[in-house]
Amino acid sequence: MPTSVEALHGVTAITVTPFDGTVAPDWPGYEAVVARMAEAGVQVITPNGNTSEFYALSRDEWQRANEVTAAAAGGSVVMPGIGYDIATAQDMAVAVQQLGASLAMLHQPVHPHQSVAGWVAYNRQIAQSAPGLAFVLYVKDPRVGADALGALFDACPNVVGVKYAVADPPRFGELCATLGEDRVAWSCGLAERWAPAFWPLGAAGFTSGGVNVAPKLSLDYLAALRAGDQARVQRLWSLIAPFEEMRAADATACNVAVVKEALAQQGLCGAGVRPPAGVLSPQQREQVTGILASWSEAGY
Repeated sequence: MPTSVEALHGVTAITVTPFDGTVAPDWPGYEAVVARMAEAGVQVITPNGNTSEFYALSRDEWQRANEVTAAAAGGSVVMPGIGYDIATAQDMAVAVQQLGASLAMLHQPVHPHQSVAGWVAYNRQIAQSAPGLAFVLYVKDPRVGADALGALFDACPNVVGVKYAVADPPRFGELCATLGEDRVAWSCGLAERWAPAFWPLGAAGFTSGGVNVAPKLSLDYLAALRAGDQARVQRLWSLIAPFEEMRAADATACNVAVVKEALAQQGLCGAGVRPPAGVLSPQQREQVTGILASWSEAGY
């Protein structure tokens, strides 16, 4: 079994948070989705990520999601998402440690006015407050460069990974080359569709929401990337791309709804999302049906 950091060199699943008909969390459905991914061999599972509707969950729901994930994850590494203001994130870090998890994913700060120096200070204060917890940084700001990340790595040896979610592979490659591919675990934070562009430049893993729906597809895709089997990467990418294109459309308005609709059509959980997430039209639901059919025909 790989260590927590080694496990980041693979597929990091970002869970959905299923809701019932009253838009309350469906914890049995959630447990079933997590257990299926763990049983398939997904090595890192992140509750309370963006696909989990982190910002639409209460603190109690955040805690329950972590607990249910830990109970259902088997041998998979659990890496809860934490965030909000500094004090809340620090408190969440304590709760993650009490849960027994060794990793936390630190969300990009939500603030309409932030500087790169402020971004560094935010992450540094949280990471330094919990030296016994390892952190993966969520980088969504293209202004965050080698100087900012290097300063954080130097100040916080417990920063062990970067989830890079800026659609700029050359920029990512420059960061890896400047800071070192082995300095931390570098991950493509833009899911399967972008992984082939990031892989040769230093990524050793990718995050995925689609893995909730088709764990074997994401894991086979990882194996193809690792093997450098370009023909197989292309074949699997062609299966995955329409799903990810739906999730990316309209500034990712229906990112979560697409995943939940696919799970609902599989009979695993409800399709509901909480505002402000977008909902699917009947035509979009039909698109999901077609994508699932194509996956089934391919053995997924």
